[in-house]
Amino acid sequence: MNTTPPAEQTGAGPELEAHILTSIGDVAAADWDACVQGGHPFTRHAFLSALEESGSATAETGWLGQHVVLKAPDGAVLGAVPMYLKNHSHGEYVFDHGWADAFERAGGRYYPKMQVSVPFTPATGPRLLLRPDPSASEEQRETLASALLSACVQRCEQVDASSLHITFPDPAQAHLMQDAGLLLRSGVQFHWQDDGYQNFDGFLDSLASRKRKQIRRERREALVAEGLTVQALSGDDIMERHWDAFFHFYQEIGSRKWGVPYLTREFFSLLSQSMGEQVVLIMAEINGRPIAGALNLKSDDTLYGRNWGAIEYHKFLHFEVCYYQAIDYALAHGLSRVEAGAQGEHKLVRGYLPCPTYSAHWIANASFRGAIEEYLERETRQVDWEIEALGAHSPFRKGEP
Repeated sequence: MNTTPPAEQTGAGPELEAHILTSIGDVAAADWDACVQGGHPFTRHAFLSALEESGSATAETGWLGQHVVLKAPDGAVLGAVPMYLKNHSHGEYVFDHGWADAFERAGGRYYPKMQVSVPFTPATGPRLLLRPDPSASEEQRETLASALLSACVQRCEQVDASSLHITFPDPAQAHLMQDAGLLLRSGVQFHWQDDGYQNFDGFLDSLASRKRKQIRRERREALVAEGLTVQALSGDDIMERHWDAFFHFYQEIGSRKWGVPYLTREFFSLLSQSMGEQVVLIMAEINGRPIAGALNLKSDDTLYGRNWGAIEYHKFLHFEVCYYQAIDYALAHGLSRVEAGAQGEHKLVRGYLPCPTYSAHWIANASFRGAIEEYLERETRQVDWEIEALGAHSPFRKGEP
């Protein structure tokens, strides 16, 4: 289905067409990926395709593709948006269950809603994907981004969705969405930033003495078990036996947290086959027997921690595999950031500092929008206070980041 945002709304001119695709397979990978900058792994065609082809994010699981592709008159793809029509709020990591309950108690219908996101992935990044054009001005790029956003809202109106939710956009795009009239919501995650440390010891030297000693002790004790080894695997080094083991870990953790895990076993194989060079699988083994692992993906400058699982408990092994090994890998491979995923104040003392995250929301019902806006004003103040309070407990020496 095609939608064409009016020129007076987008400023993009009447020739542009926004196509709505129910499957990511309906657009060529090269055309979609031409709009993905910085090697961002989660918005790549291969990642989104693996979710769909594996049965992880499909209409049957409540994620009906409504992907936006913006085309020029000659058919060239100028922009894209990963978007889904949803009948639930699972797998999003920005929680709106309370909004849904309140709206439906008032006689409204919250579902279906529209979601611009990467399913099951609370990682920050661009959501309005724009094809690079060195000759384009900043104003022209903002015009194209506005055209994509207008197409998303227009699609909501066409299918009578109650709302549009854009989760974990990068800060620049989040504020562009706010300027366009969407409601901005804040959250907090914990990210590690390289400050020219060179190696892990350089990072430790920047910490307060007590925190430095704590991390050294944790790393020693994490690997105390006889025969225990930890290694980072990528590309062709990842075998199907590694995915078999990791999926077992993933199921163990997932069943305890949210019941049926979101991702299927096939997803991991497809991911490895199509973009294994961006996968970093950190595996812990005892005498060659896998016992725990953490799945990471990387862009040109960031390592993103995604899933962790284990079938045995070893003290501090979770911190070693998920946090310290991630820093080691980033430093060794010239990556400047590690995003350690959602939640977890325990990351703070291990060098991961609180950072704001964002989501943007379009609400069709004016009265409901007003209530949400009032709620977000109070919530934002609380999140700002939380980030400030957490930052006061930074493990770094005074004068360090």
